[in-house]
Amino acid sequence: MAGGAREVLTLQLGHFAGFVGAHWWNQQDAALGRATDSKEPPGELCPDVLYRTGRTLHGQETYTPRLILMDLKGSLSSLKEEGGLYRDKQLDAAIAWCGKLTTHKEELYPKNPYLQDFLSAEGVLSSDGVWRVKSIPNGKGSSPLTTATTPKPLIPTEASIRVWSDFLRVHLHPRSIRMIQKYKHDGEAGRLEAFGQGESVLKEPKYQEELEDRLHFYVEECDYLQGFQILCDLHDGFSGVGAKAAELLQDEYSGWGIITWGLLPGPYHRGEAQRNIYCLLNTAFGLVHLTAHSSRLPLVLGWDLGLRPEPPVNFPYLHYDAILPFHCSAILATALDTVTVPYRLCSPPVSMVHLADMLSFLVTAGAIIPFPLAPDQSLPDSLMQFGGATPWTPLSACGEPSGTRCFTQSVVLRGTDRACHTSQLTPGTPPLSALHACTTGEEILAQYLQQQHHCAWPYFWYQERKLNPPSPHAFFFFFFFLR
Repeated sequence: MAGGAREVLTLQLGHFAGFVGAHWWNQQDAALGRATDSKEPPGELCPDVLYRTGRTLHGQETYTPRLILMDLKGSLSSLKEEGGLYRDKQLDAAIAWCGKLTTHKEELYPKNPYLQDFLSAEGVLSSDGVWRVKSIPNGKGSSPLTTATTPKPLIPTEASIRVWSDFLRVHLHPRSIRMIQKYKHDGEAGRLEAFGQGESVLKEPKYQEELEDRLHFYVEECDYLQGFQILCDLHDGFSGVGAKAAELLQDEYSGWGIITWGLLPGPYHRGEAQRNIYCLLNTAFGLVHLTAHSSRLPLVLGWDLGLRPEPPVNFPYLHYDAILPFHCSAILATALDTVTVPYRLCSPPVSMVHLADMLSFLVTAGAIIPFPLAPDQSLPDSLMQFGGATPWTPLSACGEPSGTRCFTQSVVLRGTDRACHTSQLTPGTPPLSALHACTTGEEILAQYLQQQHHCAWPYFWYQERKLNPPSPHAFFFFFFFLR
């Protein structure tokens, strides 16, 4: 573990949380690929916050997400529950039983074409199309191993994505995945549909004790743990699983930050009236219980819960299909990847505990995806083109309540060079506006937000380096903390 990293443990609970998490970890892994390239300067984000080092049975160092993931039977497709990095020694051991043996074997799902080049647990595909052992960003890892050139990775198609594991391109530790076998992911029977069902799962000793064991495994190897982030479905029984997990974390780790990102899918989940009522009740129970045990913020692309059909949220510069969880989760993963920047920086100006304290207020969130900054424009030019209209799209359940006043904000601007933050006026040229007269990006954003919300000086965070596809090249994210 790199010295000084403020580690975070992620809990990922539910199938839509799996979609968001798959996009999220793919983005992190893409960033790692750039970090291990000697031609790239060190990044602002510290990967050790989310990742841990380990070693396979063959002695190869690994770098895997610090993650505990729970989902239902049938959601793994071709992914193994124990992951692909370590073989189970017990399965390789000689069988001492001399009697008759009967083997029961489930039919394997075919691997998604998008993952066909994701073959080696001991190596990764580098940007030049050659397989190499993944180097650890802090300099650890074996010397590169080169094999035959592999074809360029395929782009995942919506039709080929059935479950989140169909497009996850990250190797997980054997202690990451825990399937809830008593409920099924698909089908009409045996589903985890109600808050109470989910709560009862973690009341069962076998699930509760195993979750506690995995928490202890990850927490005890951390040097400077700053907290836990929970990605949790709200619309189904996983709202109860998340509430019980947050309660367990508060009981055992009350001194650390606990942030829950409650996730709601797009309108594709609408069904019959009874299931829509379940969705509403699960969300309500989940928000109440999660608020009691953690700081929480729902992230959603629509808030009708299937009861009052409304169009999905619109992004002026982004086209997506709201019916597809693959699309909706990509947007929320991009938002999550950005809003967590403050406590993932190499020199974090704010801890997760501090951010969790701020999230205890009434909070709304919004984003501009992507931020429309043309190559020949400065930040003031781009902001002025919005006029007096609100440029961001709401991503949280409470929208922008009227009659309330914003008293602080957290603002993240990503993927832009500081050189374009201010207007490069020639001497003697009068500024086009008050924003063009500002001398720093912070001053420009503060003045713009003061005009929009009459808010006190916001908190600003930047990530200047170019973002990895499919992330937008520029991204603007706001948190509003309201009285």
